[in-house]
Amino acid sequence: MSVSELYGQYTRVWIPDPDEVWRSAELTKDYKEGDTSLQLRLEDETIREYPIDVQSNQLPFLRNPDILVGENDLTALSYLHEPAVLHNLKVRFLESNHIYTYCGIVLVAINPYEQLPIYGQDVIYAYSGQNMGDMDPHIFAVAEEAYKQMARDEKNQSIIVSGESGAGKTVSAKYAMRYFATVGGSASDTNIEEKVLASSPIMEAIGNAKTTRNDNSSRFGKYIQIGFDKRYHIIGANMRTYLLEKSRVVFQADDERNYHIFYQLCAAASLPEFKELALTCAEDFFYTSQGRDTCIEGVDDAEDFEKTRQAFTLLGVRESHQISIFKIIASILHLGNVEIQAERDGDSCSISPQDEHLNSFCRLLGVEHSQMEHWLCHRKLVTTSETYVKTMSLQQVVNARNALAKHIYAQLFGWIVEHINKALHTPLKQHSFIGVLDIYGFETFEVNSFEQFCINYANEKLQQQFNSHVFKLEQEEYMKEQIPWTLIDFYDNQPCIDLIEAKLGILDLLDEECKVPKGTDQNWAQKLYDRHSGSQHFQKPRMSNTAFIVVHFADKVEYLSDGFLEKNRDTVYEEQINILKASKFPLVADLFHDDKDSVPATTASGKGSSSKINIRSARPPLKVSNKEHKKTVGHQFRTSLHLLMETLNATTPHYVRCIKPNDEKLPFQWAYHDFFNRYRVLVKKRELANTDKKAICRSVLESLIKDPDKFQFGRTKIFFRAGQVAYLEKLRADKFRAATIMIQKTVRGWLQKVKYRRLKATTLTLQRYCRGLLARRLAEHLRRTRAAIMLQKQYRMRRARLAYQRVHRATVTIQAFTRGMFVRRIYQQVLMEHKATILQKHVRGWVARRRFQRLRGAAIVIQCAFRMLKAKQELKALKIEARSAEHLKRLNVGMENKVVQLQRKIDDQNKEFKTLSEQLSAVTSTHTMEVEKLKKELARYQQSQGEDGSLRLQEEVESLRAELQRAHSERKILEDAHTKEKDELRKRVADLEEENALLKDEKEQLNNQILCQAKDESAQNSAKENLMKRELEEERSRYQNLVKEYSRLEQRYDNLRDEMTIIKQTPGHRRNPSNQSSLESDSNYPSISTSEVGDTEDALQQVEDIGLEKAAMDMTVFLKLQKRVRELEQERKKLQVQLEKREQQDSRKVQVEQAKNDLDLDQDADLAYNSLKRQELESENKKLKNDLNELRKAVADQATQNNSSHSSPDSYSLLLNQLKLANEELEVRKEEVLILRTQIVSADQRRLAGKSTEPNINARTSWPNSEKHVDQEDAIEAYHGVCQTNRLLEAQLQAQSREHEEEVEGLRAQVEALKEELDKQQQTFCQTLLLSPEAQVEFGVQQEISRLTNENLDLKELVEKLEKNERKLKKQLKIYMKKVQDLEAAQALAQSERRRHELNRQVTVQRKEKDFQGMLEYHKEDEALLIRNLVTDLKPQALAGTVPCLPAYILYMCIRHADYVNDDLKVHSLLTSTINGIKKVLKKHNDDFEMTSFWLSNTCRLLHCLKQYSGDEGFMTQNTAKQNEHCLKNFDLTEYRQVLSDLSIQIYQQLIKIAEGVLQPMIVSAMLENESIQGLSGVKPTGYRKRSSSMADGDNSYCLEAVIRQMNSFHTVMCDQGLDPEIILQVFKQLFYMINAVTLNNLLLRKDVCSWSTGMQLRYNISQLEEWLRGRNLHQSGAVQTMEPLIQAAQLLQLKKKTPEDAEAICSLCTSLSTQQIVKILNLYTPLNEFEERVTVAFIRTIQAQLQERNDPQQLLLDFKHMFPVLFPFNPSSLTMDSIHIPAYLNLEFLNEV
Repeated sequence: MSVSELYGQYTRVWIPDPDEVWRSAELTKDYKEGDTSLQLRLEDETIREYPIDVQSNQLPFLRNPDILVGENDLTALSYLHEPAVLHNLKVRFLESNHIYTYCGIVLVAINPYEQLPIYGQDVIYAYSGQNMGDMDPHIFAVAEEAYKQMARDEKNQSIIVSGESGAGKTVSAKYAMRYFATVGGSASDTNIEEKVLASSPIMEAIGNAKTTRNDNSSRFGKYIQIGFDKRYHIIGANMRTYLLEKSRVVFQADDERNYHIFYQLCAAASLPEFKELALTCAEDFFYTSQGRDTCIEGVDDAEDFEKTRQAFTLLGVRESHQISIFKIIASILHLGNVEIQAERDGDSCSISPQDEHLNSFCRLLGVEHSQMEHWLCHRKLVTTSETYVKTMSLQQVVNARNALAKHIYAQLFGWIVEHINKALHTPLKQHSFIGVLDIYGFETFEVNSFEQFCINYANEKLQQQFNSHVFKLEQEEYMKEQIPWTLIDFYDNQPCIDLIEAKLGILDLLDEECKVPKGTDQNWAQKLYDRHSGSQHFQKPRMSNTAFIVVHFADKVEYLSDGFLEKNRDTVYEEQINILKASKFPLVADLFHDDKDSVPATTASGKGSSSKINIRSARPPLKVSNKEHKKTVGHQFRTSLHLLMETLNATTPHYVRCIKPNDEKLPFQWAYHDFFNRYRVLVKKRELANTDKKAICRSVLESLIKDPDKFQFGRTKIFFRAGQVAYLEKLRADKFRAATIMIQKTVRGWLQKVKYRRLKATTLTLQRYCRGLLARRLAEHLRRTRAAIMLQKQYRMRRARLAYQRVHRATVTIQAFTRGMFVRRIYQQVLMEHKATILQKHVRGWVARRRFQRLRGAAIVIQCAFRMLKAKQELKALKIEARSAEHLKRLNVGMENKVVQLQRKIDDQNKEFKTLSEQLSAVTSTHTMEVEKLKKELARYQQSQGEDGSLRLQEEVESLRAELQRAHSERKILEDAHTKEKDELRKRVADLEEENALLKDEKEQLNNQILCQAKDESAQNSAKENLMKRELEEERSRYQNLVKEYSRLEQRYDNLRDEMTIIKQTPGHRRNPSNQSSLESDSNYPSISTSEVGDTEDALQQVEDIGLEKAAMDMTVFLKLQKRVRELEQERKKLQVQLEKREQQDSRKVQVEQAKNDLDLDQDADLAYNSLKRQELESENKKLKNDLNELRKAVADQATQNNSSHSSPDSYSLLLNQLKLANEELEVRKEEVLILRTQIVSADQRRLAGKSTEPNINARTSWPNSEKHVDQEDAIEAYHGVCQTNRLLEAQLQAQSREHEEEVEGLRAQVEALKEELDKQQQTFCQTLLLSPEAQVEFGVQQEISRLTNENLDLKELVEKLEKNERKLKKQLKIYMKKVQDLEAAQALAQSERRRHELNRQVTVQRKEKDFQGMLEYHKEDEALLIRNLVTDLKPQALAGTVPCLPAYILYMCIRHADYVNDDLKVHSLLTSTINGIKKVLKKHNDDFEMTSFWLSNTCRLLHCLKQYSGDEGFMTQNTAKQNEHCLKNFDLTEYRQVLSDLSIQIYQQLIKIAEGVLQPMIVSAMLENESIQGLSGVKPTGYRKRSSSMADGDNSYCLEAVIRQMNSFHTVMCDQGLDPEIILQVFKQLFYMINAVTLNNLLLRKDVCSWSTGMQLRYNISQLEEWLRGRNLHQSGAVQTMEPLIQAAQLLQLKKKTPEDAEAICSLCTSLSTQQIVKILNLYTPLNEFEERVTVAFIRTIQAQLQERNDPQQLLLDFKHMFPVLFPFNPSSLTMDSIHIPAYLNLEFLNEV
């Protein structure tokens, strides 16, 4: 790909600009090699010529395609250079309000300088468990990735937060720790996560200050380790600090402040407990007023101080220690205000003894005033022989005072950090940790000193670690993709680090100069010049001898050496420290003990906490100086920095910072399927026939990109160099542009044709009607005006004629003069032109004649010569010819003929002329005669007409006048009468109209009053109803939350009780389940306070006395139990620690004993298993026999009922099928018994054979039949059984082999048929490719019709076969019915005889048909068996063919009998055991939807039965007379109904939890990611973060059909088990709300799915779900209403987003979405191709302005854990108790039917 291809017309580039840094422009002309400039068009349509340096040929940066602008990951940009990165960050931050962006493995965070609502609990839960590339960039995504990798890889993690001052490092670190505290909450009640968060306000108070760049700048670095146990719960934390800026204590620049704690303490000085501190406002103290402004806008220091005190209390710092801390801080302020007076000599100073600030300083620290006064102004000099006390100058005293203040504060800072670590320390064993490093970024100011040098040194080390980690990850990625790579060179800052920390480096020379007695900063700088002048990273400034320049990785920094030695020494006079050591306050004395100096420090002052990391350095530790003085600050910082780097290198780092891009290698990656989906439009048709996408991608790239070095094929991905994806995007855009133009042309033409036809038809219709109307109007008008026209015609004619004549005369006159003037003008012009023309004519004629004469003269001369020659020749020839006579004859013959012909013609013409002249004269004579006759007749006629006509005309005129006068008089009379009548009618109409108007007004007033009253009443009623409904729902929700809380606490109590029993019974180690977690963290509701609870032991005794269920009714007992549960859990944890200790002791003993007993146990286990299996099979055989008898009896009963009632044979066929199955199972059991008998015999024989060699086996076995002797007859019988078994197995094996061969042959035939069909389809496909598109469509339709026809024929044949088989089976069934009836009739007598000898309760079963009263009797000792068979061990599959909710009916019949016999203890015991059994089953099957649904339906049915048969008239309205006989007689079970209702609520909540757990992993993939409409969504380029989830067919990908199948399964299970329809509706309403919440939350947090195509996919998916609801008749559940926010979000993605009208439409449509959600979706909206436009910032501002009046909640995400309160409506059963049959396989023979 050449440069000219990239820089073509319409290509967009970036050019530098002095104001905007970079500006976008577009090429208006193709660039060619050798051009010296580019023709550009800027965004403001101005044209600009951009010059190009021919030598360097540096072309401007290319701009990325619009599809890549605003990407989540900067590595997804095709061109990764400075303008591209800046523009992408600008678009995301300014236009989309996104402060987070990925750059490979780094999270780039931009400080918004305002609080954003993106850090709530809902956002934390949304990011929890998600892959890092699946969600929008966020600090929570980085924290989740670290947490997940720690749990998955079992390796420690680190989050490195770096950046310049004010970039938001501290806030990012705080949010990361908040995420860990929320997700990995402690499993105990120690609330360690709250303590971790509580350390932040303390550290901000003592370590943060206001700077010119940041109001809350951290002036120290910290590394916080959060420890986790094996279950990844927080168990503790540890903090290490680095390089506290001590100089800020005594000096602040303008507009800066000291540390916050000083101002907080001054703000709280008025409190009573702080009176002794003698503090005033901060402006009164020197150490807090140097920056002039002591307040921060928007910050309340007093309020922050209260938070700091609360944090101290939470971390366990006693009140006395807090007061001591505040005294020390106050003493520092007083020390800064001590007035020092210089003496006259200038070499000594003094302090006034009455100085109140010095008095306060000494009083607060508990030191002697006189000593401190003396040693502040003096110092001690120790020599080898003597000790001197020397005075100090004023400057020396001030420096010493400031050094003392800094030292005191640094020691206090270290003490606080140490005590925070003690509070966060845990005695439990730490399994892993996550470290959060909040460290200063690279700094450069106008004046850079020792602090900036240390900060930049630390950043050099971090940059080196970052480089090595990034390139290691990239090379691992290349190796994983099997791409060849070579070790590349990158910028290594090790030389710069060596310059600082190596031997004789800057720090070594600084420490050496500090040891020199008279060392100075200038001498140290000169040593640096001499030693490092040849280093490429060290430079000397030209204009300074006291400064030096270090070339860091980020920039050159000039350091001023003044003050380096003093800050490195950190000198504090020993005499002052000794005074503080002698303080009477223990805390002050502890701060300055010597034992701390020997510990390597982590702070700048050397008093940090010790590290808890179990990491040892591979390099030898730095040697410690033998001198007594402490290490220098630089040495301490270097040591702590080495420890930090060792820790980071031993962890997996995660970065939050900014980095430089890499433009050289392969930064861009595509998965094969993503590349194919994106660029399939560039693939040719013949290549699409290939099913291998990798091969297609290879061929496409090789044909489009000629240079093979521009891309590489990996195992799962394609790697591109920079710019290649932009080139592919350009090709794709060109392809789309051409296709779009073609589509637009066709569609627009079609639309215009349709529009034209529609308009034409409409126009013709309108024209027809209009023309008809106009024609009718015209005819009427013509009829009315014809007479007027006739009269007006003459008058108008005359008037017009006169006017015309006047105008004509005037016009003629004007025209005459005008034309004369114009003619004269034209004449003058023509005259002038004529004269010029004459002159030109004569001149041109003269010139032409001259030229003609010359040419003619020459031509004549030539012609004369030539003609003379020809004439001579002709003359010669003529002379010869004239001499001949023949020639003359020929000439004469021709002349004679011509003369004769001419003479004839003349004669003929003369004759003809004569005849014509005669005719003419005759005609003229006749014409004159006729004219004379006509003149005479005309004269006579005129004379006769003139006399008669005048008389007649006069008579006619007079008669017409008389008639006209009569008509006028009659008309006048009629008009007068008409006007009178008309006036009278008008008056009457006016009166009637007034009356009508009055009536209408009265009617409207009455209607309005009625409507207003009705509206007011309806509004009041609706408001009351809504209020009552809302209160009811809230109360129901509150109650159900309490039930949920109670069930959770009950579960905890059971767990603790089980653990206590296990601990008491088993002395060995007990392993905890791996999935056990904090029960408190699962609760979404606040726990109930236990402050008012009484004695817990009384509560436990009450529970033991009256039972758990009855105690549950009492809220007081419930609260006591809760408190007792917490105490027991604490005891359990203590015991757990003891058990873990015993585990190590007992594990070895167990291993030794296990090794000895393995052989014996295996042999005993075989024998035990065989015997147990034989007994089990025998018992199963007996049960099957009983089932067979029961089935036979049931068949006989059913047969008799069928004969009597003529019912359908469906139930009989069901019983017959069960009978067949039972017979088959019985045969199988017999065969298994035979096989096991042979195995037992062989085992006994082996045992007897090995008895002599192994005598201890019989001694160890304890089986009852192991010592019996086997008879010979038994052995022979067993041998025959073995032979028979072998024959049976051999026959089965042969049958199976035959079946297998037949199946193989059938499959081969199917394969051949499929091959033939495939060949046919390929042939037809090749043929269709050769046809035109219209022919292809017709051919495809024909093929589809033929295929459907064949399928219909096959289905018809199949239906006919099935109908035949059905008729055969019906015939066989009738025959079998007769046989069975005969058989059962014969066996009925024998069975009745046998039953007479059984128990009495079996006799009552035989009288079922006669007098069964719907009651079941059982003995008290059989209650446990009843619960076990009917509840505990019951499987829902066993009751598939029975009445739904059968266990509930059986239990009610048992309750009814206990009520009948008036046994209250039995009722109480049965109900309590039932409820406990159900709870036990649900606890065991807490993830089984079918089991939970089964018991929910049975619990609800039992509740309905207790209501229906309670005797309450409100529940008996739908009962029959027979059902009313089954009501309870003696007991009121209202309280148990409430208990069952609560149990139903718990089961319902468990059911919803199971269903949500199954559906939730499917939702995002099915609703947002899966292509329901194929080919609709476009694939955008993805960055580094998408590597882990780039495979198309992953294990976690689901489609919408999977979700619908799962909901079908849920619906089928609930319907089959007889769950109430109202509950099913509520279940699916809850599930659809969860689908809506999860989908919408992911949509709001993912930029890659906010597009038009996703909106289309969402609408399609939602329509499919709605269709499913309608198909299952669930549309009345309100589930669609819960999906309304998602529906509106999908519509929002598809609406136009340009004009204010679009904004109004969006605001009116999206009523279920909050303002924050609408704006978030608009900000996230991303076009998938260049034909879409981004949403402008102005449009989003318009939306926000229109939505200001909404009172929406501030919560962005929906609470997907919200659960609607469930309502169990009363649903009575139509069955009667006496019609219910108990199957025999339930093993309830001990129940007697009463």
